[in-house]
Amino acid sequence: MTEPAPVVTQKPAGFRWELLTVLWLAFFLNQADRQIFSVVLPLIRQDLGLTDAELGLIASALVWTYGLLVPIAGFVGDRFSRRNILGFCLLFWSCATLLTGFCATVLQFILLRGIATGGGEAFYAPSANALLGEKYRESRSFALSIHQTAVYFGIILSGIIAGYIGEQYGWQKAFYLFGGLGILLAVVFFIRIPKDTPVLKTDSQKPLLAEIGETARIVIRKPTVIMLTLGFGCMVFVNVGYLTWMPSFLVDKFGMSLTDAGFSALFYHHLGAFLGVLSGARISDHFAKTNPRSRLVVQALGLLLGAPFIYWISMSQTQTMTYVALFLFGIFRGWYDSNIVASLYEVVSPKIRSSAYGLMLACAFLIGASAPYLLGVLKPTLGLTLGLASLSGVYVLGSLFIGSGAIWFFDKDREPAE
Repeated sequence: MTEPAPVVTQKPAGFRWELLTVLWLAFFLNQADRQIFSVVLPLIRQDLGLTDAELGLIASALVWTYGLLVPIAGFVGDRFSRRNILGFCLLFWSCATLLTGFCATVLQFILLRGIATGGGEAFYAPSANALLGEKYRESRSFALSIHQTAVYFGIILSGIIAGYIGEQYGWQKAFYLFGGLGILLAVVFFIRIPKDTPVLKTDSQKPLLAEIGETARIVIRKPTVIMLTLGFGCMVFVNVGYLTWMPSFLVDKFGMSLTDAGFSALFYHHLGAFLGVLSGARISDHFAKTNPRSRLVVQALGLLLGAPFIYWISMSQTQTMTYVALFLFGIFRGWYDSNIVASLYEVVSPKIRSSAYGLMLACAFLIGASAPYLLGVLKPTLGLTLGLASLSGVYVLGSLFIGSGAIWFFDKDREPAE
């Protein structure tokens, strides 16, 4: 393995808060840009005459691209300036989002929405989470959870704004707006955030794929990492399936307008997730002081307790009961989210955290990528009600994976305290 570079000089506290703020805004746009398509999906279907299977394929293309590129992003994040990586990937996916507004065919959507947007977004999370993990060592779960809340705000507000803009001015304008905002933020990012020093020196004698293989061999020897990855894959499968089809489900089942469906499908769930991620972080940080295994336990409980409410969402006969189920599903989804990164960091060396997280993301997103396409294929026969209800079983399976890692493998795999 390459040797670690000299320790990076600590920046003042004010810089750390500015960094968190700018990264929060970037992650907000990351998730908003990803969600726009699902919100305006009925308008695209009506305008361009695309089938449910084709629309599901477009959504899956983004997740497949993300899953294939994110391990490379993780290794790049350990070896080059994370500030430069984050700034350029923000600029790239924002340009792709803006250009998606000009799409008129399935192939164009796959290239711009799937490959370009997904490829740009793949380079964000490994570097951003690793950078924040270094700056907030004593309150890592809390800082990472604050960053995670950008997911919920990004998805909720994109549902409201994109739905309204789509209905009033056309679906294309939603892509123009969010893409343009991302380009402006990229400029601010490069101006305000100073360049950092890579954690690892680049080894010019060793090809990137060889280094990926070397790190993969390290983490694969740790069953806890495998269990966390499988659990993450189950969560991603449920999440991308739900996010892609829930607005359409509410339109079809309750005859709601696109704006109301986009808001309701995302607001109640992510309000619960916002509260859940903060409470889950506090709970796990408290108990992890004496028992670091607690981070995995909180995640496993989050998936297990959230599963019944996924079923309830699909089977509820009234909008009110559906919203209650969405909120409670969100609470326990937040418990899981609060420790995605912190749990992994308990069992991998600081030198390869970005790389290991990239591999974990890749496997999880490749597992979960097929959900939108499968639900789209099954929609004409099985229907979205049964399709979405079946996702509850996937949550239970994910809980079993993480619980197994916590019980049987964690003590052996845990890294020494920093």
